[in-house]
Amino acid sequence: MADRMAAEGWRDAGYEFICIDDCWMAPTRDKQGRLQADPKRFPGGIRKLADYVHSKGLKLGIYSDVGSKTCAGFPGSYNHYDLDAQTFASWGVDLLKFDGCNSESLELLAEGYRCMSLALNKTGRSIVYSCEWPFYLRPVQQPNYTEIKQYCNHWRNFYDVYDSWSSIKSILDWTALHQDTIVKIAGPGGWNDPDMLVIGNFGLSWDQSVTQMAMWAIMAAPLFMSNDLRHISPEAKWLLQNKEVIAINQDPLGKQGYQLSKDKNFQLWERPLSDRAYAVAVLNQQEIGGPQKFTFSLTLLGNGLACNPACSIRQVLPASRDCGVYSWISSLSVEVNPTGTVLLKVLPL
Repeated sequence: MADRMAAEGWRDAGYEFICIDDCWMAPTRDKQGRLQADPKRFPGGIRKLADYVHSKGLKLGIYSDVGSKTCAGFPGSYNHYDLDAQTFASWGVDLLKFDGCNSESLELLAEGYRCMSLALNKTGRSIVYSCEWPFYLRPVQQPNYTEIKQYCNHWRNFYDVYDSWSSIKSILDWTALHQDTIVKIAGPGGWNDPDMLVIGNFGLSWDQSVTQMAMWAIMAAPLFMSNDLRHISPEAKWLLQNKEVIAINQDPLGKQGYQLSKDKNFQLWERPLSDRAYAVAVLNQQEIGGPQKFTFSLTLLGNGLACNPACSIRQVLPASRDCGVYSWISSLSVEVNPTGTVLLKVLPL
């Protein structure tokens, strides 16, 4: 995968991390109590892999768990936070995904997430810290996102993504339902993580793939692909490497987007961008029939300020084209395929 990322434009598009998830470990720690890689799957160890990944201009991510065991039953980091952080740093790891399985209590869970954050910082190595803290709290208590952002760089709120449209829908529905509590906390250094991009697999249609890419850009989501870059269609590659969409996703203002309105057929979302611009997404929720037209007043956007006194509008997805110049009191009509999304960029004039 590292070879593909370097050779086929992924790194240059901005995908810089290659991450190993659960099951990389040997079933037991070594004699010194340190985590060790599965000797069959990683015969050279993680340090050697990290060196190779770094030689390609990429960064390496790894996985551990706050509890006594990982979700798949491998050794967890409980009671070993400092040692594991030092181990990861000594290997040259650049990101840690820290899962939340097998914690005895919510107090120990929270304490473990705090401890690992401090332990990673103590190593002196810059390591992105990806948490599942709010997801494991949520069934019982409302997460304190101000605290979570002090310790984590991004955090999962909801169930794992699957390679299916129903999964993408459920993530978007959950996000819209809870946007009043989660949108405001997102920003540089700390992001809501709606989980991975599953574009380039088998479960999503083309329109649904466009929807995931567009909506992950609106949500200011970290972009991690879960796919096989050896077997990916040119269309999926075009979408995942689309410079205009990635620029919206990575906008330096760092504000997360939100749903403005929803009726039985359509959802309208916006995201404030730098230089007073806005990204706008129109999602057709219908799963049958053909393309449907959605017309909305531009006064809805940016509290009436996005197109005041005028703006130019550019369509980014499903294909890029200029839509022209509009005045404050104009309406805009877009045609959207079932389960598809039209992503627009609105620039003030």
